[in-house]
Amino acid sequence: MMKLKTKILLFISGLISISTFVRAQSEGLTSSPYSLYGLGVINQTSIGRSNGLGYTGIGLKTETEINNLNPANFALVPQNSFFYDIGVTSEYNNYSNAGTSEGRTSLNFSNFAFAFRITEGLGAGITMVPYSDVGYTLVGIQSNIEGTTEFFESNVAGVGGLSDLRLNLGYEIVDNLRLGLSTSFLFGSIEENEDFQITSSYFQSTETTNYRGIRLGFGLQYDLLENMTIGSTLQFPTVLEGTLERYATKNLDGVDIIVEDNTTADASSFTMPLEVGIGLSGTLYKSLTLSADYKKNYWGTTEQSENLGSYVDQDIYAFGLEYIRSRDSYKLSHRIRYRAGFNYDNGYLAIGNTRVNGFNLTTGIGIPLSTGTNSLLNLSYSYGSKGQIQNVLVKEDYHLLTLNLSLEDLWFRKRKIN
Repeated sequence: MMKLKTKILLFISGLISISTFVRAQSEGLTSSPYSLYGLGVINQTSIGRSNGLGYTGIGLKTETEINNLNPANFALVPQNSFFYDIGVTSEYNNYSNAGTSEGRTSLNFSNFAFAFRITEGLGAGITMVPYSDVGYTLVGIQSNIEGTTEFFESNVAGVGGLSDLRLNLGYEIVDNLRLGLSTSFLFGSIEENEDFQITSSYFQSTETTNYRGIRLGFGLQYDLLENMTIGSTLQFPTVLEGTLERYATKNLDGVDIIVEDNTTADASSFTMPLEVGIGLSGTLYKSLTLSADYKKNYWGTTEQSENLGSYVDQDIYAFGLEYIRSRDSYKLSHRIRYRAGFNYDNGYLAIGNTRVNGFNLTTGIGIPLSTGTNSLLNLSYSYGSKGQIQNVLVKEDYHLLTLNLSLEDLWFRKRKIN
């Protein structure tokens, strides 16, 4: 049997390779006009169960699947269990302003993850999720020709985003108290293409900004009662270093001329904010689980700004509930999990003193795949809205469908022979 260390290394290599391939082959993992700003649209989808619960999970205690929203929960991975979670998302977006509306569809991976127990009270896991997505197109941007009263029109398109590869460790200090540590490796690139034509001359440029950096985080979970848990998380601020690659050509009277040939230079760094979260969950009558989270992201202290806006402190409120008729029943219909949730985000970007806020309504279902393991097929749907029709702002309505295979592999368990 292949050693555990070898399996983990192969799995990590697979995560990075698949993530890189998916981003390279995709024409755009999002089509949101708000991905024009900063690192793009910040991803909020999670893993498996949480997607149907309003993206809650900081205080959610679980021993049967991966909870990547609090590293402390990895301490509860059962002995001889190895959890996998693989997910994909499909999103339909509709954008509208005062005069027009447009719809687009995109497909993306939502996560790759696994978790296992190291020793008694100590568990670990590695997760990879998209941190941000970029996919915008601007057509017919007018600019003045220097020294004249004439204008020319250019087209600009951006694609790319960042991935979050995270190592999680959870340790159970005593029976009702768990601590967690996470280390994130954030990496990715954002490519912007611009082209324009003036009379018989044509110009085209490609700028690729590569970002990377490491971020530390902590988590805690404490069982107030047997059926009630409180949790908290902390993500420390960090700076992502960037490098810029630029390639530019122009065509004069039918002759192609290289202006810049893959010139590399240091790009502006990007500061990630301090993030603090608190969550609470409880189970009633062994059938109904309630979950609530609050997060505060201190974007305002990063002192960053955009051409049309600035970063502001962000508040996120989330609520979720799950119903299961009987966890121990042999009937499949009794073990199906039904979920619903709500998420409100007051936004981290203000354009013209107007926040780009939004909300999500989520629902989901967890279908058991076997009676001998905790493997589930998790399906979730989310309807959300962001922004508003005002000045240069655009209202974005979207429908998000997420499919997760949450699998449990049982290792090293001896079979009993009568």
